[in-house]
Order: sequence, then C-alpha cells, then structure tokens
Amino acid sequence: MTQPVAWVLSNGLIGMDNQSIGLAEALGVDYTVKRIVPAAPWKHLPPALWWKPLQNLSADSDLLCPPWPDVVIGTGRMSVAASIAIRRASGGKTKNIRIQHPRVGFRHFDIIVASHHDHCQGENVIEALGAVNRMSARRMADEAQRFLPRLQHLSHPWVTVLLGGNNSQYQLDATFAKRLAAHLSRALHESGGSALITPSRRTDAAFIRILQDGLQGLPTEFWSGEGENPYFAWMGLADRIVVTADSVNMASEASFTGKPVFVAGLTGKNNKFERFHRSLQEYGSTRPFTGELPLWQYTPLDETRRVAELIKQKWGW
Repeated sequence: MTQPVAWVLSNGLIGMDNQSIGLAEALGVDYTVKRIVPAAPWKHLPPALWWKPLQNLSADSDLLCPPWPDVVIGTGRMSVAASIAIRRASGGKTKNIRIQHPRVGFRHFDIIVASHHDHCQGENVIEALGAVNRMSARRMADEAQRFLPRLQHLSHPWVTVLLGGNNSQYQLDATFAKRLAAHLSRALHESGGSALITPSRRTDAAFIRILQDGLQGLPTEFWSGEGENPYFAWMGLADRIVVTADSVNMASEASFTGKPVFVAGLTGKNNKFERFHRSLQEYGSTRPFTGELPLWQYTPLDETRRVAELIKQKWGW
C-alpha cells in the first residue's frame, strides 16, 4: 500500500495544531499543513451554519482544491466545516478525522478522537485519556541532548515548570503566581534542586515577573520566549514536572514522560478540566502540587500511538 496523503487543517493555535500533527505523525501519513482562516461573518457562526465553506475562506487561507487527500485531520471549531466540505467534494473518498467533540452531527466524520472528559460517545468515536500530541521518546532525547550543556551548572533534582494562561475556568493571576512561587520555593529548598521554567504564549508577563520575584536567589532557568523553545528538552531532562491546571495538552504531554507530574491550581470544581485532572490522578500520572516532590512510578501515557494503531487497524493501513 502506498503511503496515504493527508491534509492537516490548521487554525493557527499551536495547542490544537499539535494534536492534529501529532496524530498525523503517529499514523505515518504524508501530511501537508493547510491553514484555515474563515472570512466574516462565518468565523463568528457555528460550523453548521457555514455556507460553502471552501469558497468563503479569507485570502490568508491555503488553497483547498483537487486532488483531494486520502484523509483530512483537524482540531477545533474553525476547521470543522472545511473538513466536512472536503469529504463531500471528494465524493466520500477523503476520510475525515476530527479531534475533539465536533459539536455537529457525528455522521460527517469517519473517526472522532475525543477525550473521556468531553463525554463524546458513538460508533465512530475513539475515546482517549487526555489530548493526542507530538510527544515521542526520540524527540525528547534529541532535544534534551542539545539543551543539556546549558543546564550543567544547576543542581538536581530538575523541576520542569510548564506555565499556561487564563481561560474560562482558571485565572493565572497575582494570587496564583505568589502561591506557585511559595510552593516552588519550598520544593527547591527541601530538595536542593533547580527549576526549569517555560511559559507559553498565553502566559501573562505580569505573572512571570511575580514568579521570578518570588524565586529570587534560588537556582532557576527561565525561558524568555526568545530563541528555541526548550519545551521538549526540559521535559526530557526533568526529574519532576509541574504544570498549571489550565491546559489539558500540557498535563497529557507531561504524563507521556513517565515522570511524576504535579498539577498546580486545581479548584475541585466539577468542570471538564477538573474531571480530566481527576482521570489522570486515577491513572496514576499526576498529583496536586503543594510544594512537596515525592517520587512514584506509572506506565507512561501514550494515547497518540494507541489511537493511531486503532485507526490503522480499522482502515487496513
């Protein structure tokens, strides 16, 4: 069988794009990333209301025209209508993989990959514990090798800290920053270790400043946001990992490492984020972060390859 050709539909949000790209890589397809930028007013409307989605994309979008790919993969609301239109235009020959709950009829998709906490169930749904991603042992090892010389001056254990940003459920505000700094300070004092801290594009600059002030005098390495992102390297090099509770992606990716993962900012509420974090605690990869750094073991969480194998078996790839 020839290598299947895939389009990965990008909405420009790295967290979503990495899920689609990660699954494409795990499937072993020959993929091309296609940027989707809907024109007004369609981008403000639910996907079910979009009219002729392939003709109503802005000039910033990539061209979507024959020859159609064997499969189209997309994550998030902005690419739903385009993926359905591509499948229809191909006469059903293009298989449509949707990551996350599509919020439209499931019949439009060949496969839907959704997290357990999304409560998305059906004959064509594959449920995953957390988010599919681009993590791989090779990627972590290669990146760790490149970044290791920059960190040789720091004492172990190395605590990698992954910072997210505000969303509808969590506010990474001054109070949270001070509490996180206090917990990290306690952890570093008691362990004699160092913190490797990397913000995301969503992390507010004021939050970072408060955290830096609270950790003054302690061995830390902050990524400034300039130059190469050490994200994969620092997870590969970490002895422990701390993630903020706002991101399903970060907790899922950290759980791939098999290292103890601590989640900062849990509220105990009954929302989808908290349900997700409870599921990781039940799996055994994470615990709430309180300033302590115990060690434990669990089987690394590799849902991306598990999901990819199920799809390949289903389609005979």
